Amino acid sequence: MKVKAYLQITMYIEEEKRPDAAKVYQDYREPFLKTIKGALTKDLLIRQEDIQVLHGFDSVENAQASLSSELFKNDVFVGLQPLWSKDPEVKIYTVA
Repeated sequence: MKVKAYLQITMYIEEEKRPDAAKVYQDYREPFLKTIKGALTKDLLIRQEDIQVLHGFDSVENAQASLSSELFKNDVFVGLQPLWSKDPEVKIYTVA
């Protein structure tokens, strides 16, 4: 299947807390890809000023719905929230 939408979550996490963020990413990458409807890819992008998780989906609707999933709300969000220095930015893109 081809990626038709991206969910981009940009997080502001201090450098000393980034290993903890990477662990959350690693712990939930496979469950995300196996259980979230329409999920095709998940990549961790690291820049000096922030960390981004880029999720590829088969549709914008499935990208949006993933934010309300039990896995995101009860596991990923709970693991990452204490690491944020400010609220994350969430964007959904359509692939042209």
